Amino acid sequence: MALQFEAFCAGGLAPGWSLLVQGHSDSGDDKFEINFLSEAGDIAFHLKPRFSSATVVGNTFQGGRWGQEEVSSVFPLVLGEPFEMEVSSDAEHFHVHAQEHKVLQFAHRHRPLAAITRVQVLSDHRLAQVELARRDLSWWDGGH
Repeated sequence: MALQFEAFCAGGLAPGWSLLVQGHSDSGDDKFEINFLSEAGDIAFHLKPRFSSATVVGNTFQGGRWGQEEVSSVFPLVLGEPFEMEVSSDAEHFHVHAQEHKVLQFAHRHRPLAAITRVQVLSDHRLAQVELARRDLSWWDGGH
């Protein structure tokens, strides 16, 4: 898989950070993943939509091993169609939305959040836009 995007979060991931990925799923291969990485090289949050099984999988890779997968069967992505995914963080969870549907809520397993300093998007799909932004925290109070 090709590294399409990598960003360094100065000061680490704090509640309010949001990653928006827009692209086109032009291949049936499950070659798309988002990784939030710690300074120590652990994957604090690994997100992988699997077109082959119409699921979205979340996990962590810490201390040299994968944790327990969390699988969501809410899968609004359609092969061959443009897609939009957003991953945001509050103090307790990562929240994953795809096509404006909530697909996964993943409890933080890696503490402190400030140790999560890098975000990577690996993909063989065509990505139109990737944006890492800090949102106004009050934006999250709108029933999201």
